[in-house]
Amino acid sequence: MLILTEQELRNHVQLNLEAISIVEEGFVKLANGEVKMPPIMRIDLHDQNGEVDVKSAYVKGKEMFAIKVSSGFFNNHKLGLPSGNGLMMLISTQTGIPQALLLDNGYLTHIRTAAAGAIAAKYLSRENIETVGVIGAGDQARYQVHALKLVRNFKKVLVYSRSLDRAAEYAKEMSVELGLEVQAVNIAETVVRQSDVVITTTPANEPVIKAAWLHPGLHITAMGSDAEHKQEIEAEVLARADRLVCDTKAQCARFGELHHALESGAVIDDSAVIEIGQLTTQQIIGREDDNQITVCDLTGTGVQDTAIALFAYNESVNQNKGLKVDNKTFA
Repeated sequence: MLILTEQELRNHVQLNLEAISIVEEGFVKLANGEVKMPPIMRIDLHDQNGEVDVKSAYVKGKEMFAIKVSSGFFNNHKLGLPSGNGLMMLISTQTGIPQALLLDNGYLTHIRTAAAGAIAAKYLSRENIETVGVIGAGDQARYQVHALKLVRNFKKVLVYSRSLDRAAEYAKEMSVELGLEVQAVNIAETVVRQSDVVITTTPANEPVIKAAWLHPGLHITAMGSDAEHKQEIEAEVLARADRLVCDTKAQCARFGELHHALESGAVIDDSAVIEIGQLTTQQIIGREDDNQITVCDLTGTGVQDTAIALFAYNESVNQNKGLKVDNKTFA
């Protein structure tokens, strides 16, 4: 077995166009029926404002597949700790024997999630944008904007968080990292009305974005709602979208933003809902004109985890990195 630490993985896997391409290929294979992906298992720890998810997917033809354990504990920032953590295990598709442990502390999840956001924007946002809005000021709020910068040029970022201090800290740090203006605002409505692309990155239980704030040409990527009790955008937002896209329709109908839209009756018929793999395989065109309102509901898929884990493993093996442990048993 090969054991890889977070630092080793960071050295060989970065948020770049190659990582985005790897994740996009995963969505292509999912759309083409080359993936076996079980439902997500989740354990909620409401008294600790935390959750643990288990995700996995087998991709036909691959020598290994990943099982990922991912945690989100949303009070951790008070302790000076990141909210996300976790690890991945790679298992042989031939023998079922574990081949590697990727002790990434959630890093690979951040990469593959941000890559999915970039893919959504690549197919759904306008080509020419100026202002990006971010709801939330945590780790994924940073990764998502860095990923978006790889597929779109923009001049300004507006950030809203329930904690104005966290928003101000985000603005200060990201203005340096991005080399452009990043402004903290204290009203979510301002972010939506003044932005061309809006990314929501929170564990909110009540809508932060209202349908009344929508405007022609807006694209929204909502990636925080991955449990039945979470909701970042008003259900009517999905009903008003000219293009409504999910990473997987079944998963989003279970606990994404689509779940709330179907449950409330805002969306009655989901036959027009598109899966992101239908865009990456070019079965369906994403944005058709600059005035359309587009929404992408991302709940995070096991195929993303297997895709990024295999990429990380191969890059590390090629560099002869990691600790090799003999895990054989003898009678």
